[in-house]
Amino acid sequence: MTMIRKLESDQVREALSTLPQWTFDEGRGAIRRSFVFADFGEAFAFMTRVALAAEKADHHPEWFNVYNRVDITLTTHDCQGLSQRDIDLARLAGRCFDASRGER
Repeated sequence: MTMIRKLESDQVREALSTLPQWTFDEGRGAIRRSFVFADFGEAFAFMTRVALAAEKADHHPEWFNVYNRVDITLTTHDCQGLSQRDIDLARLAGRCFDASRGER
C-alpha cells in the first residue's frame, strides 16, 4: 500500500496559486470551491463527469448540490490534510466545469 503524503504549507500555497477559485480551509486541511451552472441538468452532468474520474482515481470528493450549484470540498483522510490527489481532482473539476461552459 502506498503512503499518501500530506502537502507542506509551501506546497499548498504553490498549488493554490494555480487554482485561484479554490480556497483553503486550514482548520480542515481542505480546499473548497462552488460551481454554478445554468440549471440542475448541467450541475448533475458535471457531478457525473467528476464522479467517474474520482472513482477511477479512488479519491472521492465531499460535495453538496442544490439545483444549479455544486460545492466541493477536497481533503485526504488518509493523511489528515491536503494531498496531491486533492490538487489533481480540483484541476480535473475545473477542466470539467470549463468544458461544460464551452471553454478550454
